[in-house]
Amino acid sequence: MSATAQPTRMRRRERLHQTLSALGVYVLVAVLFVVGCMISSKFLTQDNLLNLLRDVMILGIVCVGAAFITYSRHYVDLSIPGIMALSGIVTVSVLPYGLWTAIAAGMLTGMAVGTLNGFAVGYLKLNPIIWTLAMMSVLFGVIRIVYGGKQVYPDAGTAVGRAFLELYHVEVFGLMPLPFVLFVAIAFAADFVLRRTGYGLKLKLTGAAYDTARMTGIEVRRIVALAFVISSALSALAGILLTSFNKVGAHYIGKDYDFQAVTAVVVGGMTLAGGRGTMAGVIGGVMVIALLNKVMSLVRIGEFVIGDFQKNLVIGAVFILVVGVNSFSRRKSGLDDA
Repeated sequence: MSATAQPTRMRRRERLHQTLSALGVYVLVAVLFVVGCMISSKFLTQDNLLNLLRDVMILGIVCVGAAFITYSRHYVDLSIPGIMALSGIVTVSVLPYGLWTAIAAGMLTGMAVGTLNGFAVGYLKLNPIIWTLAMMSVLFGVIRIVYGGKQVYPDAGTAVGRAFLELYHVEVFGLMPLPFVLFVAIAFAADFVLRRTGYGLKLKLTGAAYDTARMTGIEVRRIVALAFVISSALSALAGILLTSFNKVGAHYIGKDYDFQAVTAVVVGGMTLAGGRGTMAGVIGGVMVIALLNKVMSLVRIGEFVIGDFQKNLVIGAVFILVVGVNSFSRRKSGLDDA
């Protein structure tokens, strides 16, 4: 085989692997939807489908940001729950100064954390798992110290307080929920960035071959740092929307979103090896996790119901299975061992 033919064959094999991953995840979406219809008559009710849509919207926004980190080969940002909680609480606290000022404050809070994460991981090359796990503990500590562990409620007696409480429920053109519109717009924008921009191409090379990217002159530290900022900004947005929905700013806002996000991203075909995967696959992964949670919520065997612990156990098993299968298939196909 010629030197030029081998890279071409590898690229074709890679495209085929990505296509099959994306198709496979949507087949799984269809299967879970059918299973949900079969196990409960409540699955197709309006309330259940609206709750499912809510889960997809919020988790989807988080996952789009988390995908940038996984794409860069830095696995996941474990400080996502802390960012969501702190951004929501800060937004509620700043509401007396105006709705847009409060939202800006919440977003800037999340981006500030992302900047710290990006500097530590991108420039100082600290372990992303250890650093972001420590950052999550710091953020929860800040919430406990500053707010005394208390929940923060918007003042529904003021116009700005009512506006914030209605933020999640706003309908664009009277048809589509604002969070859904934001999710779709963000997903399309992220897909364009990853596939069509210089930053996306540099991020792909950085994730797939860090040392090669560095030697070609790419400022890999800045590329990685920006991925963390993007993830944190979207986590902050999701936290603000979730706070509006729950009508309270609290430390538990964002609980488990870090693990669900990385699971959805990996299920969607974006490998932990970095530089591989598609945003379409990630969205499919989001739908799989949302449907899996919803189906488990509807399972009832006598007095037994599936709680949060059992859900996390199942999602953890799915994550291990997908990573194992993906690693095996890539080794068999000669792509890599990640």
